[in-house]
Order: sequence, then C-alpha cells, then structure tokens
Amino acid sequence: MTPLEFRHAVRNGQFRLPTAGQCGAYAQANLVILPQAQADAFLLFCQRNPKACPLLAVGAPGEWNVAALGADMDLRADVPGYNIYRDGQLASQPHTLHDVWRDDLVAFAIGCSFSFEQMLMDAGIPLRHVEQGRNVAMYRTNIDNQKAGPFGGKLVVSMRPMKARDAIRAIQITSRYPAIHGAPVHLGDPALIGIADIGRPDYGDAVAIAADELPVFWACGVTPQEAIREARLPLVITHQPGYMLVTDIPNASLAAF
Repeated sequence: MTPLEFRHAVRNGQFRLPTAGQCGAYAQANLVILPQAQADAFLLFCQRNPKACPLLAVGAPGEWNVAALGADMDLRADVPGYNIYRDGQLASQPHTLHDVWRDDLVAFAIGCSFSFEQMLMDAGIPLRHVEQGRNVAMYRTNIDNQKAGPFGGKLVVSMRPMKARDAIRAIQITSRYPAIHGAPVHLGDPALIGIADIGRPDYGDAVAIAADELPVFWACGVTPQEAIREARLPLVITHQPGYMLVTDIPNASLAAF
C-alpha cells in the first residue's frame, strides 16, 4: 500500500489502529494544530527542543492540504485518531476534524520514531511492539524541555527493548536521521530519567524486557502534548499517541550524512 492509499483508507474509516509498521519506507509524522496566535511561540518551542520536535513541515493558517507532506493530503481526516485539548485538558478524541477546523489553525508536522523502525528491522533488529501488534511504550521523564512562551513541560521518550549489540547498531543507524529524532537520549536504568515503573507507560502499551535486553529510549514527538497540557490554551489539536500521519516523504531523503 502506498502512503496515499493508506491515507485514503484512514480517511474512509477503514484503518483506526496505531500506525507502527505501516508504509515503512515513508516518514510518519506527529501532528500539532493550534491557532495562529500561538504558532510563533510553538515554532520557537520546536526550535529549542529539536530532539523531541524535529519539524518536517509547517502549514499556512487554515491550510489542511500541506503539499510538502504528500499528495491529496487532508490533515482533517488522514490521521487514525485525534486528541482535542481545551484549556490543557483532553476534551475529545474524534476521528475527523471537520467540525472543529478553523481558518486560523496552523499545522505542525513533527518527525516520528516510527519512521526509522523499518531501517532497524531491515538491519535485523527485532522490535517487540511491532511483532506483537502493539503501540510503542512512551514515558514522561524528569527532563525539562526548553521553554518558549507558554510551552514547557517534560520530555517524553519512546522505548524499545534491545540486546546490547542491537542497541549499538540502532545508535549507528538512527544518529543519521535527526529529522526523525536521531540517536537515543538514554539507555539502561529508567529511574535515571525519572521513570518509576517501566511496566506502566504513560502512553502506548507495555512490552516485556528480557533478562539479556536493556531499554533504549528515544526522544518522542508526544512531548508537545505535555507542553500543551502546561500551556492550557483554549484549543490545541494533536494526533493520538501512536496514531500518526503517514506522509509521502521517503525516509531515505531525511538522512543527514
């Protein structure tokens, strides 16, 4: 299935699951949509926190068909699940945004670690959440984001258990792709980054970590949702964690070296 075919399946209500493993050669994106009045501050937040918020594209006010992300794009319906935050609280989780879209809304597409997962699997590195058909495990850490305007909060990370040799290879592979979070931010003891119980992720699904594996943590594009909670803006729209926008951007084109 091509990314366009996949987006049409989502748009038509035929796919409502986490997108890990879908259209593996193409970049997936986290989505943040907010009023133009707060767009400059959020852009600065992304620039100050590039590991968690690497920007793939920014739309013009009211633009839901951002051409830089793909053909026949409709940000109002091409994501399997959305979160709508009002005053920093999760208010609803619709399947489309047609009822809430406004001409002053600005869309930010942020790189996603699902984009490098196909590269890891091609290198022979198993990914348990993909094998088990689960959402990736994501955790709120004790690491402060760099603030910008009303946006701050804590860094969120995604975790994949790996054997040591696979973790080394994963670092080598992902470090070439800063636009999709780059190299991990932490390996090993989760308590060192403020995760009290690895078996209880804040987002996504828990997966078992074998005795000969260590948890490997990447900065995660769910981080803006923590910043949104802290900002308490009247309206912000995001994807549901793990339910991403699949773009037409080849992952190979995002290599930095």
